[in-house]
Amino acid sequence: MGKVKNSDEKLVFTLKTSENLANAIRRSVGLIPAMAIDEVEISRNDSPLYDETLAHRIGLIPLKHEKAWKEGSILKFKIDSKKEGTVYSGDLKGEFKVVYEKIPLTILSSGQELKMKGKTRMGTGKEHAKFSPGIIFYRDVTEIALDSEYEKEIKSSFPENEIKAKGAKITLKDDQEKTVLDFCEGLAQKDKKKIEVKETDELLFIIESFGQMKAEEIFKKAVEILKKDLKEITKKVK
Repeated sequence: MGKVKNSDEKLVFTLKTSENLANAIRRSVGLIPAMAIDEVEISRNDSPLYDETLAHRIGLIPLKHEKAWKEGSILKFKIDSKKEGTVYSGDLKGEFKVVYEKIPLTILSSGQELKMKGKTRMGTGKEHAKFSPGIIFYRDVTEIALDSEYEKEIKSSFPENEIKAKGAKITLKDDQEKTVLDFCEGLAQKDKKKIEVKETDELLFIIESFGQMKAEEIFKKAVEILKKDLKEITKKVK
């Protein structure tokens, strides 16, 4: 496993594995429990948005995940704003913290009011997108060979990629977050030059977090859920 990038918001790495396993891990993200606003009771809404539209927006606000939260946990919140201007996600007051405080919800003019309360619950992305903590996607790591005349141009645009010289040819792997394959194919096609693209036994994974939990945690939880499901299948087969 080769890590390319690791931050709270994004994890990028290469791994020798099959696409079947990679896809199973990707699908398991939809089974990770996460907290989201689920019930909204609006007592006053003088804003330009319909109640349903406003409730939908609020439901999609990412909430900071706490380890103490379990299945069945319910948290309450409220909004009571008479302030002229934009109402932001940070105006929610309750038993949780929002990930991003500057998500615009609606706008109030002078003399207008927005008053509501509601509850959260745990759910999974398989049920609704608002419970999804992030996404996983992947692609093949390919090895590219083309004329050495393009080395300088490729290096200036993709300094992260290692380029190896072999006579009149250069080779490099498309193993970084920013794909280099399309760029190389475009160069060769423009000059009608030959380019060789060979698949390797590696995949490049990219995990992006919506903020509820760290990207690395999302990957680990997806793997744990997949392992648990496989154990259950094994028991039933026996």
